Amino acid sequence: MPAVLREFGRRFFDRPYLLLTLTSLFWAGNLVLGRLVAGHVPPVALAFVRWSGSFVLLIGFAIPHLKRDWPAIRGSLGRLSILALTGVGLYNTMAYWGLQYTEALNALLIQSTGPLLIGVWSAVLFRDMMTKAQFAGVLVSLCGVAVIVTRGDVAALGHIRFNAGDVCILAAMVVYALYSAMLRLKPAMHWLSFLTATVGLGALFLLPALAVEIALGGRISFDGATLAAAAYVAVFPSTLAYLFFIRGVELIGANRAGPFFHLMPLFGAVLAILLLGERPQLFHAVGFALVLAGVAVAARSRRPAPAIAPEP
Repeated sequence: MPAVLREFGRRFFDRPYLLLTLTSLFWAGNLVLGRLVAGHVPPVALAFVRWSGSFVLLIGFAIPHLKRDWPAIRGSLGRLSILALTGVGLYNTMAYWGLQYTEALNALLIQSTGPLLIGVWSAVLFRDMMTKAQFAGVLVSLCGVAVIVTRGDVAALGHIRFNAGDVCILAAMVVYALYSAMLRLKPAMHWLSFLTATVGLGALFLLPALAVEIALGGRISFDGATLAAAAYVAVFPSTLAYLFFIRGVELIGANRAGPFFHLMPLFGAVLAILLLGERPQLFHAVGFALVLAGVAVAARSRRPAPAIAPEP
């Protein structure tokens, strides 16, 4: 690899705020697509296509690192399995299932609980309490999320009715917050080895649920939109976003990375404006400003990131 590309890659992967921002952008697109293809692809099948496709993309690059890191993988199989089950298998399947039954407004609000849930798990598991700045940033950006999803009518929050899909998405966020907090337990191995191992294990864990879904009549409608969605979820919210998120948490810690979840509804609104023809309004600007302010306050907290196993 030319020296200039290696230097670019090193600098790129040392920029946690850029990595976490791109992660939120890719996940916002995943949320939109998950809702659009809800009637065409069953939830377990979509999750399996997502992660098996990601594994195929990764394995060719990862084989040399997997061979070198095999002793660490074998010795840390329990930890890797827990991370794969929470961050890959359970979270995405539950989220896709919930998107079949909930409205976008509810889903965006529930996704925004991510930073608070990460803070709770970090405190419970590692006694890593959120700083005042982190907590204040979460609250400010949560207010911005509320402004965006209610279109400036915050009183609408009192009229929201939650259903089984909402409960499932909330449970999925609890699971993903656990995964995010536990990333500090990542074994010492190359990032490609870690990502490929967890993605592969997560896809394997989905096989029994996929068999049940097929037995119950679940089928995929193969058309252009479905194939494009499958390609997107395999590359961007899976392979790239998880790589960026893992690296971002490694650099600044889970509590400081958590507020970037609040960029998802911001990007969701932007995508709606650009792709669906919605007109930007004043509440967009107010909400965006609050979200960005909250993320900036929380991300600049001076508490050092908790130690995570380094990459060799």
